[in-house]
Amino acid sequence: MIIISKNQSDIALIDNILASLVGDAKKTVWQDETIWMVKHENEIVKEAIKNIQNIAIYSFQSAYPLVSNKWRNESEIIVGKNEIINHQQITFIAGPCAVESEEQMESVANALYQRGIKMMRGGAFKPRTSPYSFQGLGKRGLELLKSKAVKYDLKTVTELLDVRDLDLVASYSDIIQIGARNMYNYELLKELGKSSKPILLKKHFSATINEWLLAAEYILSAGNPNVILCERGVRGFETETRNTLDVSAIALCKELTHLPVIADPSQASGKSSLVLPLSMAAIAAGADGLIVEVHPDPANAMSDGYQSLNYSQLDTLLEKAIIFGESFDKKLDLKVPV
Repeated sequence: MIIISKNQSDIALIDNILASLVGDAKKTVWQDETIWMVKHENEIVKEAIKNIQNIAIYSFQSAYPLVSNKWRNESEIIVGKNEIINHQQITFIAGPCAVESEEQMESVANALYQRGIKMMRGGAFKPRTSPYSFQGLGKRGLELLKSKAVKYDLKTVTELLDVRDLDLVASYSDIIQIGARNMYNYELLKELGKSSKPILLKKHFSATINEWLLAAEYILSAGNPNVILCERGVRGFETETRNTLDVSAIALCKELTHLPVIADPSQASGKSSLVLPLSMAAIAAGADGLIVEVHPDPANAMSDGYQSLNYSQLDTLLEKAIIFGESFDKKLDLKVPV
């Protein structure tokens, strides 16, 4: 059962009622809403609070009550001050796997701007399987990402690996990405709940959908409702692709949660040639956005060049996504450069 109040003067009263009747109600605050989660439906509680003004009560059972769409149909995520991620359009995020140099980021940022893309991804801290692989430029990478984003009026998306870097990464990013490996890092998820930044939460390649949504619940229950779910592929028996895009996870999450759900066809496939068809599949499944890897020279990229699009491939993807999205009554969220 969920209880919601927007009247600050009633918070203490509701706290006292719940403390005396159930004892273990969990409370979180989302901007102007105070939310209590009661584990089991309780008629005594309902009777005690029914005359309090401006409250809403939702009675249902769920392992992830805040993530569930049984009390909220859709969420709208505000990015920066003027961009929105929601269920009515297809958000498009693009950029290199890793920030490598000023020249590279200048080229990418300009290319995105010229195509009307609003959000740029770029990794400054890179989790790599081998300790000898390129690990990213760290703070210098964040500086390059942000400076080019400001120049071309783009929003930034970059990955956080370590809770110790949360403040640093948050100061340079508009959306904080949590990679697959950190989906199970519950202490990190709790700290993200204290942030107001939107969180892009990638599904672990071996996680169940229930585990993924519970990971999101950690963030929401700690106070941050601004979560974007990202399906990035699962690990199976296939060896010809890096992972396998779980299209069914996208479609099912659209039935289970009010949070926006996007797809990463680059990580899912590991092959640039498959990014376009997997993007179309994600849109058909109901995805609210795509995040793809783009590089000015994929053959010489320092990280994941084989799954990165060149600019010509990006143009083709945008053209197809516009047409395909409209057939599902969703418009690709692009802007015309000034």
